[in-house]
Amino acid sequence: MNARSLVLTLLACSSFAALEGCRRKVTPAATPVPAGVDAAAAQRRADAQAAEAAQRRADSIAAANAAASRDAAGDRQAQLDMGNILAQRVYFDYDRDQLRDDGAAVLDAKSAVLQANPSITLVVTGHTDERGTAEYNLALGQRRAATVKRYMTGKGVAENRVSTQSLGDSQPASSGGDESAYQQNRRAEFEVRGASGILVRTRD
Repeated sequence: MNARSLVLTLLACSSFAALEGCRRKVTPAATPVPAGVDAAAAQRRADAQAAEAAQRRADSIAAANAAASRDAAGDRQAQLDMGNILAQRVYFDYDRDQLRDDGAAVLDAKSAVLQANPSITLVVTGHTDERGTAEYNLALGQRRAATVKRYMTGKGVAENRVSTQSLGDSQPASSGGDESAYQQNRRAEFEVRGASGILVRTRD
């Protein structure tokens, strides 16, 4: 065998060996993932999402309930405030039937409540302190009640919704005999009728 044949033979053998090496090369298999691992992780994610959704719903319900409670408390307070406005007395100076500024402010608030609640009517009763004769005090009490009615009708309250009467000095609010007691007795009081239901709030 000459040198050329020997070289060719060696090349052929080396090529064959290389092919065999490639053919026999083993690719390592991927590490198997235990069955159920992916499913467990997915379940945990789903459980977490469900818990978050449930918490959001609970928070939303709690917020709605809190808002409803605040509204209910606000409504109760509004009813109480309007009842107090309707019952609030108006006071007068000695031997006078003219409204004072504080009395006008009280009647402004009453007029607003009456206009928002057309079923309500008022009976205004005029009172005096004990000074003066019974006849004079009855007339003064009536003038005071009439002044109140006039003012309220001037504010838009229908005339037939306000009636008047006088008790003079026969029913004092205070039994004292000093100016402090007299001031409490010189007054107009209000009886509210037709307010059996829920009062409508006045507009701001």
